[in-house]
Amino acid sequence: MTWEPSPHPANAVHSRDELAAFVRSLREDFDRRGDEWENATLDRFLAALASWINSSPGWYRNFGQEMPESGDWTFFARALAAAVVYE
Repeated sequence: MTWEPSPHPANAVHSRDELAAFVRSLREDFDRRGDEWENATLDRFLAALASWINSSPGWYRNFGQEMPESGDWTFFARALAAAVVYE
């Protein structure tokens, strides 16, 4: 799976509702073809997520984009933490 800046659906996320819809679409994609995912287990997925977050400035540079200075990192961290217990 190749993640490119455009026209990947992740680039169309500009609101909480769009983020929720994007996460649902990831889940649906995993249900359909999770065996094709590079990180198809939770431990591998979370490890890859942490690695990508750490190296994200390089990803932005590689695609000729500037890393967004704003962003609600706390919101994302709370969402991940809440998913551990939320039904």
